[in-house]
Amino acid sequence: MGENGVLIPTGVFLLRPVAFRGPCKGSVMFQIREALKAATDKASLLDHWISFQYIDQLMINGGGSLDGEGASAWPLNNRSKDPNCLPLPVSMRLDFVTNSRISSITSINSKNFHFNIFAYKNITISRIRISAPKDSPNTDGIHLGSSTDIRILDSFFGTGDNCISMGPGSKNININNVHCGPGHGISISSLGGSKMDADVTGFVVRNCSLVGTSNSTRIKIWVPSYPLLVSNLTFEQIKLRNVSNPIFIDQQYCPSRISDQKVILFFDLFSFLNFNT
Repeated sequence: MGENGVLIPTGVFLLRPVAFRGPCKGSVMFQIREALKAATDKASLLDHWISFQYIDQLMINGGGSLDGEGASAWPLNNRSKDPNCLPLPVSMRLDFVTNSRISSITSINSKNFHFNIFAYKNITISRIRISAPKDSPNTDGIHLGSSTDIRILDSFFGTGDNCISMGPGSKNININNVHCGPGHGISISSLGGSKMDADVTGFVVRNCSLVGTSNSTRIKIWVPSYPLLVSNLTFEQIKLRNVSNPIFIDQQYCPSRISDQKVILFFDLFSFLNFNT
């Protein structure tokens, strides 16, 4: 382990919401040997289950699993009807973390997103497995926002929402040898909802397969929307089977909102190459 470490030994353990906050001296290791289960009581419905903040050189691994016990909370997901409804917990939230690795971890049945990554710089995520029923709400596998130099490699995603989603400010994202299905596919979303939204650029998806997803690759823009730039996107050697929309650019996301503001979206060096169906 590094200078700082948490080891969850062999066994199945109940874990209530916990936050690890840096900065720390030296690297930090969080290792799960078998399984952690999330609490299901109402007091545990915070914005996170496990949270890491302001840490450099974080390593998460161990071959174990995170069980978010999502079925206990999915019926409470009512944000489409009640905008004041509080969001359900993300299984693992990482904010302002740098130079880190996540590998050899399984996440199942998250109450909300499995992994939410914000303001992250230089991370490799590899050999992870994410699983939730295809009808589970908002169970994105990995959601990125305002993060740079991210690599997602050699992993399996089966969710009720996006397998991987990139929000505003995502830059230099490399996704290679990933399997997605079921789910909504690999998405750049949801853009333009705030005048503070930053551009998305440098996004490569290569050698991936999508099976039984509603989309392969999607770009989703709010309406009304503020102008932003989406540029330098490459999708190549993508294998599709039973995919409803190989390429989907939605500039009318949330169409029930009425606006006369025109969506402005610019594409530069945008290539979809070698889709195999």
